[in-house]
Amino acid sequence: MSLGATEETHTSVAAPVGVAASPAPVVQAPAADEAELPLIGLSDKAAEKIVEIRGEENIEDTYALRLKVQGGGCSGFSYDLYFDQPQDTDRSFEIKGVKLMCDQMSLMYLVGTEIDYVEGLHGAGFKFNNPNVKSTCGCGSSFSV
Repeated sequence: MSLGATEETHTSVAAPVGVAASPAPVVQAPAADEAELPLIGLSDKAAEKIVEIRGEENIEDTYALRLKVQGGGCSGFSYDLYFDQPQDTDRSFEIKGVKLMCDQMSLMYLVGTEIDYVEGLHGAGFKFNNPNVKSTCGCGSSFSV
């Protein structure tokens, strides 16, 4: 079952003699017109920059941008972004015309994250606004959950 999905369940319980059985609770699946919430968000500026980089580097259409969380850094985890071929175990999705993919382990840490592209006095780059992060290192390149 995919993340965020609900499953309809029915439980059958025999009631003792003389006691009426109460109906089992039923979890209703979302209505067909309810859109599934995106697992990861992408700002307009980040989407534009990804498209720009794809064009400048002549990245083939069969490649998608891999979002990855890996062990390392002074706080325990760090982010990685790169164009890659999808694997069978990846979760693939498209946001604002950008093909993204993520392995299941990384997705577990990235659910609810908004990716932005920022330019400032300290340089430019992609910024992960991750609600799951409990602390970051002083340089801001790694995090812990």
